[in-house]
Amino acid sequence: MAHDHFEQLSVQIPAGEATLEGNLALPEGCAGIVLFAHGSGSSRFSPRNQYVAGELFDAGVGSLLIDLLTPAEDSHYDTRFDIALLTQRLLAATTWLRKEPLTRSLKIGYFGASTGAAAALQAAAAKANPVAAVVSRGGRPDLAGPKALGQVAAPTLLIVGGYDDVVIQLNQEAHDRLRCTKELVIVPGATHLFEEPGTLEQVAKYATLWFRRYFGERLH
Repeated sequence: MAHDHFEQLSVQIPAGEATLEGNLALPEGCAGIVLFAHGSGSSRFSPRNQYVAGELFDAGVGSLLIDLLTPAEDSHYDTRFDIALLTQRLLAATTWLRKEPLTRSLKIGYFGASTGAAAALQAAAAKANPVAAVVSRGGRPDLAGPKALGQVAAPTLLIVGGYDDVVIQLNQEAHDRLRCTKELVIVPGATHLFEEPGTLEQVAKYATLWFRRYFGERLH
């Protein structure tokens, strides 16, 4: 389903020696902004993340979809699974949001998919980085490591497809290690990428409710 009024602004974000490409969307009077950390081999143009971002926009929540790796870096298999590097880039983008005049007053949340979920949780575990909420879609939160999982303070929602057996188990184990407000939701009939009819809509609904709950009301 297309979001005709979902306008995105192209932005460039400095991250050390790299420059990250991003798409920023801010509905009027938005309640907060969600920074998307997509999985390996995906991009800011991922139809799934674009759809979720559009649903968030309709609910008054902003979004920043970024490529955490440059095209050259993304061509290397090992780099795609370098969680420390992905986390570092996510923190750089978070710093940018906190300095950018358009977004510096907004609460920040993370939406992570696949390996991006591990980076989102590691970034959320950083003591100097208070974020309002985290959502993982078909994620690998286990890759964040036990120490980081135990240090996450932000309310965290883990969403997994009902047919994604191995990932369900990994999410359950990660859920057990989290010490924050947490929830594990299994979407019936969904595989890893939530390609089955109606399943991605459920992901967007759960994510929207979670972020709205922890961002608070829209600004007026």
